[in-house]
Amino acid sequence: GAGSGAAGRPPVPAERRAQPCPFPCSERQRYPEETVNIVKSAFTAGVVGWVYGGLPAFYHARKAFIEGSHGELFQNRADAVQSAHRAGLRSFIRYGWRWSWRVAAFVTIFNTVSTGLSVYRNKTTIGNFASAGAFTGALFRMHLGLQGLAGGFVFGTVFGIPAGGLLMIMQKLAGETLQEKRNRERRELYEQKVTEWQSRLSVTEVLGQTEGSAQGGPETEGARES
Repeated sequence: GAGSGAAGRPPVPAERRAQPCPFPCSERQRYPEETVNIVKSAFTAGVVGWVYGGLPAFYHARKAFIEGSHGELFQNRADAVQSAHRAGLRSFIRYGWRWSWRVAAFVTIFNTVSTGLSVYRNKTTIGNFASAGAFTGALFRMHLGLQGLAGGFVFGTVFGIPAGGLLMIMQKLAGETLQEKRNRERRELYEQKVTEWQSRLSVTEVLGQTEGSAQGGPETEGARES
């Protein structure tokens, strides 16, 4: 019957019952390093852009407030200083944000295009960064017409070459480029898959031997009785 058949089956090993580990407990199941680098660089560029645009605006607005408030009345010196700081802070937030999102968007598009070219071509070259800079610069200036498009193309190319060279030097100093690291991780992942496949194959062979022994036992007893 069904009960006797289920009882006669050999127990399923723990390796066969184990379920795959859900994300992100596996070390291999994580975001690609290129994506993480793009996010990090976008955040860093946003902070740098905010400081670059906000600090000059803060000092300029504070100075303009002091020069234009000689005829105003304040309760005391602290009130005047706080009013000047508030004027500077408003300019810091306003102009800092304008520079922040622009720089962050430029760097994000530049890194995305250069990374995509490097992954597609499976190599990192200055040409990838020059092309990414030209595309990004043209994209940012295309609303100014053909002249702006050409100017952005030239500016992006000039920006992309030294920026790409600096990134390549930093990768060389780190001892391993992104392509080399990607190839190494692919090789390690392949070796891990081969090891897992061999392990599962050995488990299957053990199950086959166990089932063969279980079926051979009753047949041998029946032959001896006859």
